Amino acid sequence: MRAKLSYAVTAAVLVFYFVLVGSRGVMLIQSGTLITVTFGVAVLILPVIGLWFLWKSTQFVRRANALAAELDAEGGLPVDELKRTPGGRIDRDSADEVFAKRRAETEAAPDDWRSWFRLAVAYHDARDTPRARKAMQRAIALHDGRPVQQL
Repeated sequence: MRAKLSYAVTAAVLVFYFVLVGSRGVMLIQSGTLITVTFGVAVLILPVIGLWFLWKSTQFVRRANALAAELDAEGGLPVDELKRTPGGRIDRDSADEVFAKRRAETEAAPDDWRSWFRLAVAYHDARDTPRARKAMQRAIALHDGRPVQQL
């Protein structure tokens, strides 16, 4: 719940920022000179890119959460079997061990979105965020029946 609240606050701040920057871009365009119109258009492009990125990120999170809910209903969510340090951090060797099991599971069933979901969680636990995101994107694509790209 804390992560959702943090995400919502961050998204709200970003939207406020995009509106603020967009209004400055409009003001520059309204000035009417060649330079201010050029800068105004350039300034308007930034909020558009930011909103697109925020929208795509939100869609990704919603789809991943939907897969997690479906997998939880099936009883297939990965069990947290990771060892932790006294400070609460995940033990690297433990994460590598679990990752090896998840990778083998995915290699055995490469077209199963469930194995890709669990592999994404293992990548995340191993602090490999780019690969975790790609594995989750593949799980989402397999679940939705869309063609997938190779990792």
